[in-house]
Amino acid sequence: MKIAIANDVAMAAEALRRVVASTAEHQVLWIARTGADAVRMCADNRPDLILMDLNMPELDGVEATRQIMEHSPCAILVVTGRPQDNVNQVFRALGAGALDVTATPVLQGQPGGDAELLAKIRTMDKLIRHSGGNQAMLPRTAANPNGNGHAGDGADTERVTSLLAIGASTGGPVAVSKLLAGWKAPRGCAIVVVQHIDQHFADNFARWLGEQLEMPVRAAEEGDELVAGTILIAKSNDHLTLDQNLRLRYDIHPKDYAYRPSVDVFFHCVAQHWKGDAVGVLLTGMGRDGAEGLLAMRRAGQTTIAQDQASSAVYGMPRAAAELDAAQMILPLAKIGPVLRSTLGGRGQ
Repeated sequence: MKIAIANDVAMAAEALRRVVASTAEHQVLWIARTGADAVRMCADNRPDLILMDLNMPELDGVEATRQIMEHSPCAILVVTGRPQDNVNQVFRALGAGALDVTATPVLQGQPGGDAELLAKIRTMDKLIRHSGGNQAMLPRTAANPNGNGHAGDGADTERVTSLLAIGASTGGPVAVSKLLAGWKAPRGCAIVVVQHIDQHFADNFARWLGEQLEMPVRAAEEGDELVAGTILIAKSNDHLTLDQNLRLRYDIHPKDYAYRPSVDVFFHCVAQHWKGDAVGVLLTGMGRDGAEGLLAMRRAGQTTIAQDQASSAVYGMPRAAAELDAAQMILPLAKIGPVLRSTLGGRGQ
């Protein structure tokens, strides 16, 4: 795989180059010292994957990611020091089209950082090949979180009678935030979000999303019951499932599936075990994850919606759903929220 590095810190860039060069299957294509250089070099010589820092001169990593995804799209992995200290920037980059985030390996001592980065690169390689390469990374429209809102004021403890299941990948954090902004779910409605994101950053995603929305948000724990009025987020690289007793579980199988946690796995569980009202929503993302599960939900008589191309950061997963005729409605992101409100009820925008 041809890998590019965008990082203005010479020691960090060298550490990344060394990690990539330590393997026979990857090569460093170029190194950019500024965000503007990364945009220009990607246009001239597009790599399979860019390791993108957040803090760079001229253009930061967020704006560089946005411009690359607009003009010469390719897979982007945010690699930055202590991503947990840059939560807002991280989610802006993910909203701009980055696939995932990981920490920059330490330059000396404390073994494990190199192996962790290589494991992440291998995952990216599998996703890219499974999704059809750079041609799957379609141009996007701009998307930025509003940075406003507040956490919810407590969960409704009534019996759960309806379920909203949301699946997302590339560009998903911002899309989920916009989809649910200003909405207070009706009594008895539970919400579960399966977002492709590294398990080490899932709790940060839950906290960040909670700051944007009217409802409480937390990571789903093994054995949790669905909770009315609360958004539960998949938190593991294992797959989130819903068992016959309507409890949330994590399962390592299927082990060889490229997408972790898998939207398909969760949607299939909803189709099989959930007997009340349910809506499945498949948002922006690279690849095909979620399409077959959305089709299973439709065949089970549940409402299914996919995001349209124009409003998607990457039109991969929703496109696959459209090709399978899995979605009853294919809508711009801005119109999915009103449909949810008319279908499920609740108050807000």
